[in-house]
Amino acid sequence: MTATEAETSVTAAPRRWDPVVKLTHWTIVGAVLANGLITEEGSGAHVWVGYALAATLALRLLWGVIGPPEARFSAFPPSPGRALDHIREIAEGRRSEHASHNPLGALMVYAIWSTLAAIVVTGVLMVAAPDKPRAATDARPVAAATLDREPPEREATGEREETGERDEAGEGREEEGSLAEVHEAAVNLLYVLIVLHIAGVVFETRRSGRRIVLAMLPGRR
Repeated sequence: MTATEAETSVTAAPRRWDPVVKLTHWTIVGAVLANGLITEEGSGAHVWVGYALAATLALRLLWGVIGPPEARFSAFPPSPGRALDHIREIAEGRRSEHASHNPLGALMVYAIWSTLAAIVVTGVLMVAAPDKPRAATDARPVAAATLDREPPEREATGEREETGERDEAGEGREEEGSLAEVHEAAVNLLYVLIVLHIAGVVFETRRSGRRIVLAMLPGRR
């Protein structure tokens, strides 16, 4: 084998990923596909898939602290400067080895994680918050139907209370609407990042010869 062939062989070798990285990667993929294509928004299944996504993301972030060297944050810190250097390297046709994600890939990973965190947080807040104001508002007609007409002063007090409850309900709906807008925007951003991520994987596979996708499959080393 010539020196050039040996260099090509080394370059084409797949990157090594540990089982936890593979598990969290494909679980996140499955959760995004399930909530994007299968479950109905706001349904119980949608919510539980979201909780599973949150747990998986938390595991991956924890693994970035205590996992093996190539899985830790220190192996691929986010660096716009290094990403620009990597773009210049690509333009000049040069290649360099990276123990983990390359600088552009690292920025993409952190962008996806941040977007997933925004989706999870807004989703949890939407599930937890909105029912309280409506429950208080809905209780008023039931109570009023069981009582005789109240004295004027008590009616005035009741009107003020009902107005306050309506204001509270309106604020709750407004807050829920804002959370829904942020949630939807984050989901749409995630879809864009996923497309860019796939394009980057295809490009890097063709450029470097590394079997990037195969390296992430279960049972591969």
